[in-house]
Amino acid sequence: MVDSANYQTASRDLKAPSLIETARLRLRRPLATDAAAIFERYSSDPEVTRFLSWSRHQSIADTHAFLKFSDQEWERWPAAAYLIISRKDGRLLGSTGLSFEAKDQAATGYALARDAWGHGYATEALRAMIDVARSTNVVRLYALCHPQHQASRHVLEKAGFSLDRTWTKQTEFPNLALGVSQDVVCYALIFNG
Repeated sequence: MVDSANYQTASRDLKAPSLIETARLRLRRPLATDAAAIFERYSSDPEVTRFLSWSRHQSIADTHAFLKFSDQEWERWPAAAYLIISRKDGRLLGSTGLSFEAKDQAATGYALARDAWGHGYATEALRAMIDVARSTNVVRLYALCHPQHQASRHVLEKAGFSLDRTWTKQTEFPNLALGVSQDVVCYALIFNG
C-alpha cells in the first residue's frame, strides 16, 4: 500500500514539465481558456471520439468538466492531460497525456482533430508521453484500443508499444454503445529502470 503523505511529496519531486516541445509539436497543460477550441476541434466530433473510452462532449460544459478534472489530476499526480499544438502555426491538433493508476503505472492515449490525422502527430506525441513516463518513474505504461481501430493499433506499435496478450479485461466505448462492456486490446511498455 502506498503511503499517501510520502507519495504526495514524492510526486511533487517528480513533476513532469507542463510544456514539452518535440520536432513539430508543443505539448502543454490545458487551461480553462482552451475550452472552446477543445470542444470545436475534437471533443465534440463523433468521428474523432468514436473509439474513445470517454463520451463525446455534448456541450461546452462537458469540456469545462474535463478541464477541471485535468487540473485535479495535475495536482494529484506527476502529470495528466496535455494539449497537442502545432509548432508551425499554433493550431490545436488534439490531446494526449498520462492517466496514473499508481505511482508506477499509467495509461496513455490520444485524440486528434480529423485534419490532423495521417501526419504522424500521434506517434510523435506518444513518444513524448513515453519520455514523461520514464522521467516520472513509471514502470508500466499502457494504452487500450478498440480491436477494430487499426490506425490506432498501428500508431501504438510504431511508438514502440507491444501487444499485451495476457490482457483479458473489457471496457466501455460509450460512443459506440453506452453501458456495454466490449473487448479491448492492450498495448504496453515496461521500463526496467
